[in-house]
Amino acid sequence: MRGLHLTGDLYRCSCDGRYLTGLADLRDQCVAFCRDAGLEVVGDTFYRFEGAGGITGTVLLAESHIAIHTWPESRSVTLDVYVCNHSHENSRRAENLFESVVGLLEPEEKITNRLQRGKP
Repeated sequence: MRGLHLTGDLYRCSCDGRYLTGLADLRDQCVAFCRDAGLEVVGDTFYRFEGAGGITGTVLLAESHIAIHTWPESRSVTLDVYVCNHSHENSRRAENLFESVVGLLEPEEKITNRLQRGKP
């Protein structure tokens, strides 16, 4: 159970709008960032809502998951990255993944939380 859980509430994202409404674009970037961080992707599910076109998505990792939800009408995003440390210390990988996604979205304001999960 031990691992690092990072959350971000991202406001006024100035990224290309396709990362807020383009399901394939957001999915492809999230999966690529997971692999770039050295994490093992075992599946993903992304869904685009009608109307404003927000996206909710998850990438399932052997080490845990990333979840992302977009609100294009306010250019806001919530982001969760949880990476377990079962076989070795993965905190740096979680941080790299989180920062890659935040960097892509370019928020003007962000509120982040860092939680160490499980018993030491």
